[in-house]
Amino acid sequence: MVTLEIAERFAGIALSHVTREYPHKPGIVFAGPEDVRAPAALHPVFHGSFDWHSCVHGYWLLARLLRLYPASGRAPEIRALFDRSLVPERIAGECATLDAPAARGFERPYGWAWLLKLASELDGAETPRWGHALAPLAARIAERFADFLPIAPYPVRVGTHFNTAFALRLAADFADDALLAQIRETALAWYGADADCPAWGEPSGDDFLSPALIEAECLRRLLPPDAFVEWFGRFLPRLAGGEPATLFTPARVTDRSDGKIAHLDGLNLSRAWCLRCLAEALPEGDPRRVPMQEAARNHLDAAMPHLEGGYMGSHWLASFALLALDA
Repeated sequence: MVTLEIAERFAGIALSHVTREYPHKPGIVFAGPEDVRAPAALHPVFHGSFDWHSCVHGYWLLARLLRLYPASGRAPEIRALFDRSLVPERIAGECATLDAPAARGFERPYGWAWLLKLASELDGAETPRWGHALAPLAARIAERFADFLPIAPYPVRVGTHFNTAFALRLAADFADDALLAQIRETALAWYGADADCPAWGEPSGDDFLSPALIEAECLRRLLPPDAFVEWFGRFLPRLAGGEPATLFTPARVTDRSDGKIAHLDGLNLSRAWCLRCLAEALPEGDPRRVPMQEAARNHLDAAMPHLEGGYMGSHWLASFALLALDA
């Protein structure tokens, strides 16, 4: 549950970094020396939080918390930030960077998915002009998804930014009927026949997603409940007995100053999110529910004390903690 205390803590974390320009990890391809500009010139809105995608989901976190607690002590700061940043002229600058020929694959698919998740959260926000300002950028990203999926015959099953199940899962929350149908068709082509997933390779050393659990959460979001339960039983048939054990054991994080190793705190949070959503989708009394819920709590307990354990984690982990707590 997202309490007011948690909401104000998370908002404080995000507000401390979404406008922090440096350190910055560029994700853009420079076609020539004229393209080399400061982060805020390339990305008039999303130049903070170390990298573009983390800044985008920092804005999502703030938008979500504003919806949950519009009278919180941090709400005036969030509104002031959105009033300054989510304006047509700044979004036009974001679109101009995205429109460069060398930017065709910029932030595909992770940043794309988070941008659409932000747009979905701003749809129906207390101040419609924020979502209206973002709309041209969201439309470009949605079009890129629609163009990309037909030419992508294979999924990407890694536990990092390139995971396609995570991207489909988030994009589904924004998609109109046509894009949602395309996402569902693609997900079934990629994952529909999967069965008896061993998950023996999890976690890898820099995972922040569980390839197995995010695939299942993607299908949970896209399939009718009965069809999902049937698929899930084939995909992970031994969950009631705590197997595969790799999915029930929180990852150990040895050095939170190392950006890649710090990903493992995010893995614990994203697993908690998936486990909570998946357990809730099962029928009451299903023997898988209790061990999955317990595993979700254990993963949350392992990660929650470390959301501010250095900038390599603090610039992004709270967003995944919010996904888990708000599941």
